[in-house]
Amino acid sequence: MKGINFVIVFVSLGLIAKLSMAAVPTARIIGPIEADPPGHPSRNSIYAASAIELNANGYVEEEFFIEGIANQYSNSELATAEVIDKDKRYRTRLIVRRPRVEDFNGIVIVEWINVTGGPDKDIDWWYSGAHFVRNGYAYVAVSAQQMGIDTMKEWSPNRYSSLDTTHDGTVVGDALSYDIFSAVGKAINRLGESTSEGQVDILDGLEAELIIATGHSQSASRLAVYLNSIHPLELIYDGVMVHGGGGRIRDDQDTKIFKIMAETDMVRRAAQPQPNSDTFVQWEIAGTSHADYDFEIEYSRLRLLRDGLPVSEAEARDVGCDISAHSRIPFRDPFNAAFEHLVKWIREDIRPPSAEPLQVSRMMPEVVFARDEYGNVLGGIRLAEHVVATATNTGMNNSATNRFCFLYGSHEPFDKKTLDRLYPSHNSYVEAIRGVVKQNLEDGYILPFAAAKTIREAEASTIGRR
Repeated sequence: MKGINFVIVFVSLGLIAKLSMAAVPTARIIGPIEADPPGHPSRNSIYAASAIELNANGYVEEEFFIEGIANQYSNSELATAEVIDKDKRYRTRLIVRRPRVEDFNGIVIVEWINVTGGPDKDIDWWYSGAHFVRNGYAYVAVSAQQMGIDTMKEWSPNRYSSLDTTHDGTVVGDALSYDIFSAVGKAINRLGESTSEGQVDILDGLEAELIIATGHSQSASRLAVYLNSIHPLELIYDGVMVHGGGGRIRDDQDTKIFKIMAETDMVRRAAQPQPNSDTFVQWEIAGTSHADYDFEIEYSRLRLLRDGLPVSEAEARDVGCDISAHSRIPFRDPFNAAFEHLVKWIREDIRPPSAEPLQVSRMMPEVVFARDEYGNVLGGIRLAEHVVATATNTGMNNSATNRFCFLYGSHEPFDKKTLDRLYPSHNSYVEAIRGVVKQNLEDGYILPFAAAKTIREAEASTIGRR
């Protein structure tokens, strides 16, 4: 009997030690950090402050620093990682955008900021920030990687000089980013929780019913690793939106994962599709590009705001691609719908609607998509702007001088003769749009807000007018 008790105690102590080793170390929040308005010559402003109107909609934007210690983990593909080193120091920043208490819908979105090319870019906020504001979400952006911090330091050394995610240069490859992202999630109070005395409540009294992670492209790839290897050690997030990147993702855990991809994103992934499951769903949006026209305009607005210029002057850059760049198919419309489905999936266990993949005409030696006579891709989620086409919109492009052109997609408007043949009257065009919008709405691929907007834009267009 004594021996049995000894075994039980030994096993229990081993389990406690393992859980203790796996748990994300606690962190300290500092702030909010006092800031001048965006565009102020002091540059004591929030880097990447929102260009989406917040004050008029009852939202507050604040910046905090977060510091603590983090673990380094083994690189275990599609397997739970192990801690291989610990007690590595970091200090970084996060941005909070929160509604009034009475407007809060109980959901907090936490975005892993993208650092491709250097600057911190909260890309999923560019796409869906207006949707979040309309619907009372709270939002947190996390600077988890050193490249973005280096850019911020260069832009405003006085404000950001203390930030570092490398333990004084001794940690490489953003190895601390995973615990940083977890630590921010843990800093959010859930229902019934309160901030300890002397600590900072980043949401100023808001308590989360659900906490959902998101990230675009490079950040999506980091999230995929996080989901496969780190998150199983301590479940922080109730669901994850993986947008425009990331390889195969484990679906043997309870966390709900929604992956949503543009046409561009499927070139390297269509040959190895991941099937939907009880915890994983993927959508592919026909005709959309990794960085589309809406992306380009929001990026322009952010830069103008940062430089103290009117955001009304936002325009797409001439990025020097072989074909006119930036697809006009609005990826943000199904993206917003995907967030609502993810919330319902977590709350009510109602799985999001499935969607057909993009059609492929050849898999080897490289993927070639099936296309109609105008060059528009077949299959996938087909929005009205894609089905009732007025242009060739694709996720493809190239350039000998701009290495990012393959991300921008293309937009080539039809000539007048083609438009006149396709749409003999304005009413025929509008009715065709209405029909596809109705079907998309019934299928759950867009929300009523997007449906009404699409129809209004069709009604206001000159297509089919004589």
